[in-house]
Amino acid sequence: MAKIQRWFTQHGNPMLVVAGTLTVIGWLMQHLADQGLIANGAYGIATLVAGLPIIFKAISALRARVMSIELLVSIAVVGAVAILEFEEAAMVTFLFAFGNFLEQRTLQKTHQAIQNLTEMQPTTATMVVDGQYQEVEIDEVDEGAVLVVRVGDQVPVDGEIISGSAEVDEALITGESKLVDKTTGDQAYMGSIVENGQILVQAQKVGEDTTFGKIIELVEEAQDNQAPMSKFIDRFAKYYTPFVLVVAILILLFTKNLRLAITILVLACPGALVIGAPVSNVAGIGRGAKAGILIKGGDVIDQLAQVDTILFDKTGTVTEGRPTVKSIKEYQEDHWLALAADLEKQTNHPLARSIVEYYEKRGQKTTADLNLPITTIKGIGIKSEYQGQTIWIGSRRVLTENQIELTTQQARDLQVIESDGQSVVLMTVDQKLVLMMGLVDQVRKGVKETFEKLKQSGIDKQWMLTGDNSVIAEKIAKTIGINQVEAQMLPEEKALFLEQLQNDGRHVLFVGDGINDSPSIAKANVGIAMGNGTDVAIETSDVVLIDSDFSNIQNARRVAKATMRNTMQNVGIAIGTVALLLIGVAYGWVNMASGMLFHEISILVVIFNAMQLLRMKF
Repeated sequence: MAKIQRWFTQHGNPMLVVAGTLTVIGWLMQHLADQGLIANGAYGIATLVAGLPIIFKAISALRARVMSIELLVSIAVVGAVAILEFEEAAMVTFLFAFGNFLEQRTLQKTHQAIQNLTEMQPTTATMVVDGQYQEVEIDEVDEGAVLVVRVGDQVPVDGEIISGSAEVDEALITGESKLVDKTTGDQAYMGSIVENGQILVQAQKVGEDTTFGKIIELVEEAQDNQAPMSKFIDRFAKYYTPFVLVVAILILLFTKNLRLAITILVLACPGALVIGAPVSNVAGIGRGAKAGILIKGGDVIDQLAQVDTILFDKTGTVTEGRPTVKSIKEYQEDHWLALAADLEKQTNHPLARSIVEYYEKRGQKTTADLNLPITTIKGIGIKSEYQGQTIWIGSRRVLTENQIELTTQQARDLQVIESDGQSVVLMTVDQKLVLMMGLVDQVRKGVKETFEKLKQSGIDKQWMLTGDNSVIAEKIAKTIGINQVEAQMLPEEKALFLEQLQNDGRHVLFVGDGINDSPSIAKANVGIAMGNGTDVAIETSDVVLIDSDFSNIQNARRVAKATMRNTMQNVGIAIGTVALLLIGVAYGWVNMASGMLFHEISILVVIFNAMQLLRMKF
């Protein structure tokens, strides 16, 4: 039987399509073409195709001493076939199979995220052995080994930089797009990429003990702990199934009327209940998709409706993830901005790209592309020569490197820009400051309003967790109306903070966009990923904001709450219909034909009720 069940599982989708097609053919032949024989044949094959997996599940449940809803459906279908009600048998089996398909479909990609994370790990390292460089497999690197990491290489371990300096992209770990200056004594993290410079790293943590290794471990742990929530139908069936079976058996024993007993089984089979939750979920998921909200299944809707706490990343989540020039101070009337843009074109630093974009948007063409040679000065910026003058562009360390003293006005400008949380880029010419630029990562539209609406809807706890420094974090938090901030956090610290809230009984929603966010996204009751985020964050998440519209966080929760209400309405309709039918049969008011008609009407009512979600307005 196990082999047969595996076969049905492997071929479930094609079989569902076949069953649905045959059911439609049967209905057309019976009601439009008056071809009863052909209709019954189509119904019979459809019942067999869709019903066998249900019967096998019922048998498996019985072996585990569980009377599942599959058992009731199986008995009702067999009974319907026995009294030649083939249409009802086909409808019940197809609708039940289709409901299961809708619930399980989105779970298939869950573990793909872990595979993607694993593929991002460096596989080799360049080890320094007796003064010689030797490329080895990453598994051969032990704690204490000295590794050289050059431009374009990934840091293969967590360790201390013992020599050299470099600009390092730590976005894989912190989620921040800015390059980080690293020098002797600083920590380097596995998965970081050296953009400029060269460093020697002494391994302190390797393999699974590294920060990146912990990210993978946290994602695996969170996904393993996210067992699907027991569905209402299963809990209902625990009591409902044996009750109906006992009633049918008692009726058979006392009345000796097999048809009546089977009628009870057929009419008591909650056809509307079978599709009540799935059709509501599908409608809610469909409404969300129309608004750019991808909700991955009915369990997510249930959890999303219950959240009372929101945690969120900063860069790429509440901000655009793209620095832009906010302030510019020119201290000489000349073409220095044009020259700065020309020089910055030759680097791939995020701030440099933003300066180039700023200049190009101004539409000025005061200088040609000079393609002047540049020298990258690690931890400072770039250096070049232009018409016999020495040009520096970089951080405020340009000032100390060249022993430049600022005027009172320049010092005031610098203090204002930095206190505003802006990243500063300075340009000097022959030891004179000629240009000061402040860059910020812009907050997404509607962020502040969304947080206010979330607070009004019951999510009263709101935290921003970020790997960025506290000055910038506090500035962004003030802008969006949040007063709870945790800055300079590593991925495992974010996940631990989230877990502590869950231990306090909070239902946590986490919103992020980067690989570093994926452990928290996976561990949260509901994880939301921005659509412009990494594939790992998107695949690990429960909800994806396809167009990265932040206001859709509130809309997603509204969809979830409306869907849960709609589901309970459908459950009430289904159970109420069954109760009325059974009472009608008991008093002789309802027979098989009229009962089936009410069954079909209740199914249509459930479907139309769910379709209201598609017309939901935000």
